[in-house]
Amino acid sequence: MAATGVGPSVSTAWRYLAGHARRGELSYPGTAGRGMGNSFGHLFRVTTWGESHGGAIGAVVDGCPPRLALSEADIQPDLDRRRPGQSLLTSQRKESDTVRILSGVFDGATLGTPISLLIPNEDMRPGDYREMREKYRPSHADYTYDAKYGVRDWRGGGRTSARETAGRVASGAIARKLLAVRHGVEIVAWVGKVGRLAVDCDVETVTRADVDRTPIRCPDPAAADRMIAAVEAARKDGNSLGGAVVCVARGCPPGWGEPVFDRLEADLAKAAMSLPASKGFEIGSGFAGTELTGREHNDEFYMEGDRVRTRSNRSGGVQGGISNGETIYFRVAFKPTATILQAQQTVDVRHAETTIEGRGRHDPCVLPRAVPMVEAMAALVLADHALRQEAVRPK
Repeated sequence: MAATGVGPSVSTAWRYLAGHARRGELSYPGTAGRGMGNSFGHLFRVTTWGESHGGAIGAVVDGCPPRLALSEADIQPDLDRRRPGQSLLTSQRKESDTVRILSGVFDGATLGTPISLLIPNEDMRPGDYREMREKYRPSHADYTYDAKYGVRDWRGGGRTSARETAGRVASGAIARKLLAVRHGVEIVAWVGKVGRLAVDCDVETVTRADVDRTPIRCPDPAAADRMIAAVEAARKDGNSLGGAVVCVARGCPPGWGEPVFDRLEADLAKAAMSLPASKGFEIGSGFAGTELTGREHNDEFYMEGDRVRTRSNRSGGVQGGISNGETIYFRVAFKPTATILQAQQTVDVRHAETTIEGRGRHDPCVLPRAVPMVEAMAALVLADHALRQEAVRPK
């Protein structure tokens, strides 16, 4: 149907755009032609680069405000929490994950220009993956990347490997410092479930020190011991376990979040679901809230001095897509690690049925290393929305 007096019909315009898209002549933020979505954020924007077994990985952070005190020492602790080889509960790949700031910082402070971060790869063993050159690993991205691009990096999964997240964690450390210095925001995540072993912790009181007391990163010592035993049993059996990470952000003021499509919880969900092995997201009461009535579920307001508060926090600190000043908390579900050291049925690149057995160094459970990844993605979202709110209501 033609648009009245304003140019070509909708169908003609659509055919025009579709034709250019097929020829790779259209580009969108973070893409070029058929390029992948490697960038995240609006005002605080991050682009990661590099493959699992390439020479290095890293990130470029664009939009960080000037005059923020920053050095490698602010970033390295978060990378140390993410790096492999910390215990038998994680991959035994040996990487120092030492970060270098290449640009955007002068005399110990940010310039407001792009911050480039470099993390060399040190312990590559592409030969461990030679069989994967011909065979698709079950529940990995091997087949889907081939189907989409017609080419893939079979060395450890390339960009689909959790190795890519080092760039996110380094960028998230910058966002974390910005949030802490400018807004007093604290972000803490922990392992709340491994397999069928779950624990409830007070989202208002858990500290990073509590989380890091055990290698499984669960702040409840008794539950942590049970989780560790379960992961070790799965590892010895050549198997893997999944679970859930809980993340909280304390100190966020009311007003962060952009209706309608950039709701704060929607951006947090996208950030969390962009992580490797993530399979579910819920905020506040989440799916359990469906078992309550409206009377039971509603967060009633009251005044605490001049501050509007809620007596409960089943909303998870977000209402109408905008922060309400209460603690933001959400959960992310992670599947069991796809690579297991047992024979499985699969197909090869010629689509012939065959078998495959996992090799190389892999996490028997992704949860301990997922904790700093979830924190980083939460920090990136909140830093971006903090800057967007300042644009709406300048100080």
